[in-house]
Amino acid sequence: MVAITVAAFEDLVTEALADIPEGLRGRIDNVAVLVDAASPPGALFGRYEGVPLTERLNGYSGVAPDRITVFMGTLCAAADTVEDLARLVRTTVIHEIGHHFGIDDERLDELGWA
Repeated sequence: MVAITVAAFEDLVTEALADIPEGLRGRIDNVAVLVDAASPPGALFGRYEGVPLTERLNGYSGVAPDRITVFMGTLCAAADTVEDLARLVRTTVIHEIGHHFGIDDERLDELGWA
């Protein structure tokens, strides 16, 4: 388990988002990325809630942002070092962004982002 401040964890999430290539990062639309410091029970590292880009129709407007929640407690419990935590955070952020782009869990697993 890694003990880290919420601010330092948020920095890891910010770094993971910044690592997404600009060509993809520029296509992310109407998404809020949140950190849940406590985390729900279980082994869930992150959650995407919203309408993937592949499912948005012409009338998609005026809706609340999609939400990506990164679960700090679960990720910290799964990591042995800060470097390991940074890797898990990066994988989680990319996995959830993948859902925003309409990629399902099976394909994300094939790509190594599960």
